[in-house]
Amino acid sequence: MAKIKTNEKLSNFRQKDKGSTMSEVRPRVDKPILSIAPDVKHRLPGVPLSDLRKVADHASKMLVNVRESMLAPHPRKKSPTFTTSQIAALCRIDRKKVIYSWDKPELALPPGTATNRTREFTLAEAREWIAKLGPFKKRPTRVKGKKIAIGNFKGGVSKTTTAMTLAQGLSLYGRRVLLIDLDPQASLTALTGILADSEVEEDQTVLPLVYGDQDSVRYAIKPTYWDGIDLISASAALFGAEFYLPFKQSKDPSFEFWNVLNKGLEPILGDYDAVIIDTPPALSYMTINAFMAADALVVPTPPSALDYASSTQFWNLFADLADNMKGLVPDVELKRFDFIHVLLSKVDSNLASTHAVRDWINRTYESFVLPIEIPTTTVTASAAAEFGTVYDISKYEGSNRTYQRAREAYDRFAEMIDQEIVALWEAEKEATDGD
Repeated sequence: MAKIKTNEKLSNFRQKDKGSTMSEVRPRVDKPILSIAPDVKHRLPGVPLSDLRKVADHASKMLVNVRESMLAPHPRKKSPTFTTSQIAALCRIDRKKVIYSWDKPELALPPGTATNRTREFTLAEAREWIAKLGPFKKRPTRVKGKKIAIGNFKGGVSKTTTAMTLAQGLSLYGRRVLLIDLDPQASLTALTGILADSEVEEDQTVLPLVYGDQDSVRYAIKPTYWDGIDLISASAALFGAEFYLPFKQSKDPSFEFWNVLNKGLEPILGDYDAVIIDTPPALSYMTINAFMAADALVVPTPPSALDYASSTQFWNLFADLADNMKGLVPDVELKRFDFIHVLLSKVDSNLASTHAVRDWINRTYESFVLPIEIPTTTVTASAAAEFGTVYDISKYEGSNRTYQRAREAYDRFAEMIDQEIVALWEAEKEATDGD
């Protein structure tokens, strides 16, 4: 089927839907930023709508410059390198065994690159060591990867960072991970070093799947700078899904608007150990697709009064969604999450209010709350400023104690999720073997 752009798709069903009040807007781009249109100069100063394109274009160019400056001398992100001691820690073995093993021909392990004091290993080399010497159980044959949605209807709760760090952490357990960015703001895409507005085409997002041009997401999967992690990118074009899905359902009552992503993921689940889905900060049609497709849900929640209040709205809206789906999906009661976790994120223990709100969250969500807290540190702040996470840091220039505190929290989070995934694999294998 020929490729159809978002505007063309929207235009097609706008013409069919006589009740639509949306109109095409063609902003002028030949004016200076924030100029006053000639025909309104006699009015009060202001910013005409037509100037917004200039602002947007200028912002996009500025973002490219900022990224190149932050990532200098490399315009693209590079994965970290690892020392001999770090390889030993990742494989849960003694450092001497690493030194002993790299000369063993039968193991065929990459020896890394010799430096003045030690050896350095690339991420790909480190993952080879993990695969051969690490104690981590492999996904059984015929058992599919697990889909985990990261959700919250409030922005700024560390949802995207949680998705990225979980993927990175799992990859260091030898897992192969697919990241899916469903947020039109494309923050997760940016964390992989890709700028959505200038480097992501519509057919690199889930939109062709949404429009029915594809029946699997395989077409959109691309490798990232991080070995073991692939990505389906997002861009502002994803807003088109929020118009198209309800329109399609209104014209075709048999159309399962909530099941598009789930069906598109099914053919590739054998290729990945985990699929991590970053959702928009709203109860959108793409969020509904993510939640209905997911095997598990993680809800990052900072221990602040406003975020706690917002979290109650999340669960109310989520419950309303479940109730409404009963009228649309006959077997919706069969939908089960393998686990739902509330993750305390952006925790600042120096704030007096943190302790009180933490207690509120624990008493409210009880067993859903993970026994792990992600602290707010200078490490996470500096990494975010450079379009990265704590896992992107090869060597931290500040306090090693501060770095370890941040890194260990993410490591514990990834370890706990990995253990749950492995337990689910084993249960499914036993059930399959028993049939």
